[in-house]
Amino acid sequence: MLRVPSYLLRVTLADRPGHLGSLAVALGSVGADILSLDVVERTPGLAIDDLVVDLPPGAMPDLLITAAEALNGVRVDSIRPHTGLLDAHRELELIDHIAAGRDRLGKLRVLADEAPRVLRVGWCTVVCLQNHGFERIVGSPSAPETVPESAPWLPLEHAAALDGAADWVPQIWHSMDTTLAAAPLGSPQCAVVLGRSGGPQFRPSEVARLGYLAGIVATILG
Repeated sequence: MLRVPSYLLRVTLADRPGHLGSLAVALGSVGADILSLDVVERTPGLAIDDLVVDLPPGAMPDLLITAAEALNGVRVDSIRPHTGLLDAHRELELIDHIAAGRDRLGKLRVLADEAPRVLRVGWCTVVCLQNHGFERIVGSPSAPETVPESAPWLPLEHAAALDGAADWVPQIWHSMDTTLAAAPLGSPQCAVVLGRSGGPQFRPSEVARLGYLAGIVATILG
């Protein structure tokens, strides 16, 4: 039995009645089945949404872009394979799993391992400024093996998108067009870092979401 491929489609579209329905019809016309929809951000007249969709086996994901952008006022920001589980309470589940960890390091490992699925990013690491210098504490299985030699953006006071083209970013991250965001984790010297290879850029609402989650995790860590 062929596996049905799933994709995470980020679209920007005019925020007007019926437009999302028209998008659903357009995607359905190429055999796509919409599994979930998350509102990423709303601005005056525009909406940014994440849709998880299934395509029939053998269908090319380019069909999704063609179908969506055939509608006036719709732009596909990115399309990526999606392998995460669908869960309407992803953050709550993650927080519960972290709280069940045995110790501080174990809790951080749960955060790094599960945050990519929950926040729909490529990878997650936790980094700190120590007395001996910059150190990566934990990283998700998908996190790059190449580690930056420094983190001049630390200490960090608030959640923020990071400049993926800065000098401290490893060359291989540049080559993969990695977009980055970080939030302080309990102190300005430690941070949780998210990365996406090939984008899209982190929206302000996503950065804020990361900040709220990091604040809750810091409370759990004590």
